[in-house]
Amino acid sequence: MTDARHERSLSPVSQPTAGRGRPGAVDLRASDADRDRTAAVLSSAMATGRLTRTEYAERLDAAYGATTLGDLDPLTRDLPADESAGVSVRTADRAEVAARFSKVIRSGRWVAGRRTQLTARFGALIVNLAEAVLPGREITLNIDAFFGKLIIIVPVDAQVIDEGGALFAKRAVYSRQGHASEDGPVIRLVGDARFSKVAVHRGHFDPSAPWQHWTQYAQDIAKPKTRAD
Repeated sequence: MTDARHERSLSPVSQPTAGRGRPGAVDLRASDADRDRTAAVLSSAMATGRLTRTEYAERLDAAYGATTLGDLDPLTRDLPADESAGVSVRTADRAEVAARFSKVIRSGRWVAGRRTQLTARFGALIVNLAEAVLPGREITLNIDAFFGKLIIIVPVDAQVIDEGGALFAKRAVYSRQGHASEDGPVIRLVGDARFSKVAVHRGHFDPSAPWQHWTQYAQDIAKPKTRAD
């Protein structure tokens, strides 16, 4: 006779599937909500000292790159089940970086939001997304530039879509979209630049080399075109 209590104690991951040929729970595709719940657990674990900042960034990157629930499970297996208590699962939705009458650089392993506000007012703002943790395949950068300078560095394989406006301003995406990949992240730019300059570079930008984008542009033009371009 089967012990009913034992059947109820099985986790969803370990329970057999009802239908023949159906995937197990570990093989089910992960949703954005599943990834956000894992991110909330990791965020709380770092706040309580269970994870270092490096471990947090590595696991968070893996969480938002996960395809199935089985990919997510190992990321929190060594953490308490109630680690995410009281933590919002929507922490990855929004982020903000601002420079007002100052120069601000955001670089390294930091967590961008699905919608990130970038404000440069009478200041200079450099935002490097090349090594940042991107919560999902597409993120939106809402630009508010007024008498400012904004430099954005995106991954080499990113697809950049600029839908913003400009008033007595310059907006430019340097390096051809031929470098982008179908599997790369989508960076969507919205918002306005007024009396400002907004420049997007791929992969790397050295603030000490202000003419770097012209050099890269010349190199791109000199390259023989291929079908991929």
